[in-house]
Amino acid sequence: MILAAAANGKTFWFVTRGLGVGALLLLTASVALGVLTTVRVKSTRWPRFVTAGLHRNLTLLAIGFVGVHVVTTVLDGYTSIGLKDAVIPFLSSYRPVWLGLGAIAFDLLLILVVTSLLRERIGYRLWRYVHWLAYASWPVALVHALGTGSDARVAWMRLVGIGCVTAVVLAAMARFALRPGLPRSARLVGTLVTLAAPLAILAWYQSGPAKNGWARRAGTPTSLLASRRHVVRAPVGQLVSVALPSSPFSASLAGTVRERSVPGGLVDVVIRGRLKGGAGGSVRIDLRGQALQGGVSMTASGVSYVPAGTRTVYLGDVTALSGQQVFATVTDHAGARIQLAFVLAIDSVGKTVTGSVDATPGAN
Repeated sequence: MILAAAANGKTFWFVTRGLGVGALLLLTASVALGVLTTVRVKSTRWPRFVTAGLHRNLTLLAIGFVGVHVVTTVLDGYTSIGLKDAVIPFLSSYRPVWLGLGAIAFDLLLILVVTSLLRERIGYRLWRYVHWLAYASWPVALVHALGTGSDARVAWMRLVGIGCVTAVVLAAMARFALRPGLPRSARLVGTLVTLAAPLAILAWYQSGPAKNGWARRAGTPTSLLASRRHVVRAPVGQLVSVALPSSPFSASLAGTVRERSVPGGLVDVVIRGRLKGGAGGSVRIDLRGQALQGGVSMTASGVSYVPAGTRTVYLGDVTALSGQQVFATVTDHAGARIQLAFVLAIDSVGKTVTGSVDATPGAN
């Protein structure tokens, strides 16, 4: 089996993250402007039709971002998220609740697009009621971003979340304060709900995504979780340090190969093996790409390595393929890097693999 070289496996991951954040910002701006249009905010320099037009265009752009975000998520090889998972909530094996909320937000936006195209047929009143789904999709999308995204604890993502909440809250407060003819009781209830909603989201965030261990509690499959412990338990119950690889070594490899078709005419190839010699341990290589005669042209990849006697997981990607050679770079949570050079002999009939690996710790 010959493996053909292709693109870096992290490309879709970075694009998906960027599109998701961009979609959230655009949806926030659209919701805030939509709220302001209801109070007929205008001036000689900023007429109402500018606000309405900007609101409409931002909504369309947000929907476009969400659509491409869904496509890149499905194409990403990090975990198996199919198109059905992006449309039907709570079916995915990866963080099902929080990914399901993203599917709900996507479905609400799809309904908004369809009803807007059929506006003349369904009538303005029904279209207006359905149009409120755009506002409902915003808090769902925000919780989805914090619950599913890998940047929820990063400072800049916290600022994005705070900025989005502030913008919508201020717009809603302006609506209740400035809209003429609104009963006082309605203003009071609306104000309380507007203030309570972000406080509820903040409380959930502090007790969930902001705390250690959220990835496991959110429903990340065990196979994707990397343990950060560098110690093992001795038979007498005392903790002892484990020496991680610090010098080059060579080892033989024996294991299995699994191949399956995935949507889009692609295939997934999973190579699992045990190392004998050197630091030993176990290794897994995941490849996704276009099937070729006797191989696959890689479009995404993932590599994990666990040295023998440890619970430390090194994670990374395939950096190059050349015939039966596979080159990868993996790092642990502390940034320690190992370069792996595999020479593999794959038996496609018996679904087995043998070969060797040269490991170079600390290599750049």
